[in-house]
Amino acid sequence: MTMRKMRVMHDWSELQHDLLVLIVRNLNLIEDYLNFGTVCKSWRSVATKDNFNSNLPSVPWLMLAEEEDDDTCRKFFSLYNGMILKKSIPKARGKRCMESMGWLITVGKYEGEISLLHPFSGVQIELPHQNTVIFHDHSEEPWTFIKKAVLSANPSHTSDYILMVISGPHDQLCFWRPGDLLWTNYIEEPTAYRRFTDVVYSNGQFYAVTSRGRVQVFVVIGHRLTKCRTVAQIANQHSEQFYILESLGSLFVVMQSGKEISDPGDDNEVLTYGTTHFHVYRVNLAARKVKETRDIRDRAFFLGANASLSVQASQFPGIKPNHIYFTDNWLDAYIHLEEGGGLDMGVFNIADGSIQPHYDGVSLSLVCPPIWVTPTPS
Repeated sequence: MTMRKMRVMHDWSELQHDLLVLIVRNLNLIEDYLNFGTVCKSWRSVATKDNFNSNLPSVPWLMLAEEEDDDTCRKFFSLYNGMILKKSIPKARGKRCMESMGWLITVGKYEGEISLLHPFSGVQIELPHQNTVIFHDHSEEPWTFIKKAVLSANPSHTSDYILMVISGPHDQLCFWRPGDLLWTNYIEEPTAYRRFTDVVYSNGQFYAVTSRGRVQVFVVIGHRLTKCRTVAQIANQHSEQFYILESLGSLFVVMQSGKEISDPGDDNEVLTYGTTHFHVYRVNLAARKVKETRDIRDRAFFLGANASLSVQASQFPGIKPNHIYFTDNWLDAYIHLEEGGGLDMGVFNIADGSIQPHYDGVSLSLVCPPIWVTPTPS
């Protein structure tokens, strides 16, 4: 009689707690850490920030638009290894999302409510409603009220932080700190020269850039946002989208150009838009001058509806140095399109001006097209 050998199936959820802790502490990629916690309840119980080296470098993931048949979940695409992680984020359902330091700043589509939301831990911090902003208008599209949001520090690590946003019909600055019941505005008569397009926190100060290429520095004193001075001016340049970020200890301003928009009210025209070029400028704060460059060395910039940032490309195989990774951030254009935004994405080669795709799929949304999100454990 032949005895058939029985295959023993192991229940991985029953591994000893100490062994699971040993495994998770030896993970050196945020991708592996986040996947580890999705296996089962026992594995998730040890996937805590205390058991992971949060100082390890990470590269932003592309958070794709929500899908109609599964709108409580979001998919995250990793440029590093091509992996897609699916995560349940019901609190982001139907909301416009921006990002800073791994946190989502969400704005409700219909009511315009605002929150800070950590997509991987589920922690949510309610913020004052947009109707507490002085320049608030009762728009038919309340999810478009905030254009950009930037944190001064990570709420996961401290309660001493400031959230600065560009908001309202005139793209003005206002901020919130933990404990505040209202948004605090920077009061200045809105003009075309004072429409802000991006802001960054660096060395204890906020630097903002206007649609006319003017770089200004601000500090928060008590409950006031004070402008110190204009520190640079991109000469004779105007763009609907300038970005500002810190890299290698220096400030950089990036001008996005090439978007052409037809009149959506003209039946004979088709609304089209698309990026054709980026110009990169290094800011010399001491001399109050800027100089265009085509070489950011071993850095890659990530631009879009996220807080603009720079990463060291050589730390991540697959990330190209001296390139700009961008997502569709042309809100004024895609809110007029039935399918929404998400088509204007790619990788721009600063050296030769070429553009290649970074995601082969199509992910479109009127409210929240794909954005960059830096994965953090909590």
